[in-house]
Amino acid sequence: MPAEIDFDYSKAEWGKFAGKVVRTKSIAYIEPEVAAVFPDSASVNRALKQVIALSKLTLRPKTIAKPARTGKLSSRPVKE
Repeated sequence: MPAEIDFDYSKAEWGKFAGKVVRTKSIAYIEPEVAAVFPDSASVNRALKQVIALSKLTLRPKTIAKPARTGKLSSRPVKE
């Protein structure tokens, strides 16, 4: 601490803010431009849940169509 700050430890309270700290399993850091849009973590969570719900509606599992195998090469000439 800087010398000009004189903190009186006799008035300190042990664990004063311990109950107010939220413990989480993971922390995500967002860019300042994104943080400016959302006022709190609850609004971020609501927005992300909506994105997840929309992605489940619009994204479909990719299906890979395999060409039928006839065992023969095509005898048709290639058009240029």
